[in-house]
Amino acid sequence: MPVTEIDPKIADPVKSPAARGGGRSAGLRLKTFVLISMMAAFNPLGNVLLGKGMKEVGATYGWAPSEIARFFFRAFTTGTIWVAIALLLAFFVSYLLVLSWADYTFVQPASAVSSGLTALLAVLVLHEVVTPERWAGVLLICVGVFVVGRTHPQTTEKDAC
Repeated sequence: MPVTEIDPKIADPVKSPAARGGGRSAGLRLKTFVLISMMAAFNPLGNVLLGKGMKEVGATYGWAPSEIARFFFRAFTTGTIWVAIALLLAFFVSYLLVLSWADYTFVQPASAVSSGLTALLAVLVLHEVVTPERWAGVLLICVGVFVVGRTHPQTTEKDAC
């Protein structure tokens, strides 16, 4: 049976999903941007509040079961710890959702912008000193986020909702 029409998806396998997807691509970019923004907010807020809560709890100095039990009791009765857990859970849910439609090689680098927010919050909330070398590293990460953010979030063949 002769082939009269060639399917463009088969004829040009190197075409990107953005070139094939039409309007679907814009929707994918928007929802990916929204969830990565949520991840970039929830992750540093949760981590910094977890650090603040653990400073409130204090260190444990022994490995005796009674000392460990007291440590966990103090940790899980601290409100700051529970707020941090809720934020980190929101981060994880956002992460799961965005990974369901975007490539890991896009999501992970794009969400790394949270490194900059984490450093900033560490200075403002935890009163930590961030050295110029660390700020340079954070800036380098943010430049990488900009580069990755300019690419399409999905390069593999799958149905993007």
